[in-house]
Amino acid sequence: MRTVAVVLAGGIGQRMGAARPKQLIEVGGRPMLAYAIEAFNGHLGVDEVLVVMAAGHVRTAAAIAAPYRKVTGLVEGGDTRTASTVAALTALAGRSAETRVLFHDAARPFVDAGVIDRVLDALAAYEAVAVGVPSSDTIVAVEDGVVLSMPPRESLARFQTPQGFRLGTLRRAYELALADPLLTATDDCGIVHRYLPEVPIRVVTGSERNLKVTHPLDIVIAEHLAAEPDPADSPENR
Repeated sequence: MRTVAVVLAGGIGQRMGAARPKQLIEVGGRPMLAYAIEAFNGHLGVDEVLVVMAAGHVRTAAAIAAPYRKVTGLVEGGDTRTASTVAALTALAGRSAETRVLFHDAARPFVDAGVIDRVLDALAAYEAVAVGVPSSDTIVAVEDGVVLSMPPRESLARFQTPQGFRLGTLRRAYELALADPLLTATDDCGIVHRYLPEVPIRVVTGSERNLKVTHPLDIVIAEHLAAEPDPADSPENR
């Protein structure tokens, strides 16, 4: 069964306030995009890497991806996360429905091999897999500045990426989603959950290092992580 990792770098990082897409910002002397590509290029369970890049920056992404032999394509992303996933699905047209696809945010540069292992292992039994870490904060539902509910913290998880799917399952979910004029989504597991509710989504354990760089303060944290290799990524800890 072939496995394709899709590195989603289609966003422009508006909340970062930078003059270029945040995935091109350097941490530890390298663009964040390079870290994300390298993680999947070096994983034995991944056969190919597809990069979905923000419009106008595909040439820059191609230069970053050039050293990595598993990168088989670069495509231009859309204005939203959903549009970028659709661009990837279009690029993967003709692939077997049983192909395993991993969708990963380029703004999470420090995903480790252990997380990827757990997603791939779960895809042996499930059609959709999410990565999550327990919430350390109390999460509340708020409306008009008033608390509506306080779900038990132990029942909540913060989602990360990669999210893994059987390609045929994600295709079906998106066919239904794109026919919905009220479509809103922030990730691909959300699409499957909403449009294919009969498909269980397995959640595997993520990593606190696998942070998403969104705000300027996150760059400070990313620089620190870039300087310290993750001990969980060593073979004896996988």
